[in-house]
Amino acid sequence: MVKAIKVMLIPNNVQKTKMFQYAGASRFAYNWALAREIENYEKGGKFLSDAELRKEFTKLRHSDEYAWLLSISNNVTKQAIKDACTAYKNFFKGLQKFPRFKSKKRSMPKFYQDNVKI
Repeated sequence: MVKAIKVMLIPNNVQKTKMFQYAGASRFAYNWALAREIENYEKGGKFLSDAELRKEFTKLRHSDEYAWLLSISNNVTKQAIKDACTAYKNFFKGLQKFPRFKSKKRSMPKFYQDNVKI
């Protein structure tokens, strides 16, 4: 039997800001992974696995230009990259349309966070 627990969060302003930062980082990681997959496909390369992309993204996080990503949990970006890879694979399997880049206006702000850490 699978049990579910429904929780209502009432965050204060600092927590709301942090949640929107997490959602923004998740969107950034998803869009970055999707762009890398498209770029690789156009060059004639094979499908990049999510493990390869996560390694590249870790190097990107530690660069000076993207130092703001270090304040975000790696679980958030890891799951976003996995989601992008899954969406890209499902397109080539014929299960769904081509994945769209996430935007601030169209997309609902969401992110994955490990429930053990909450």
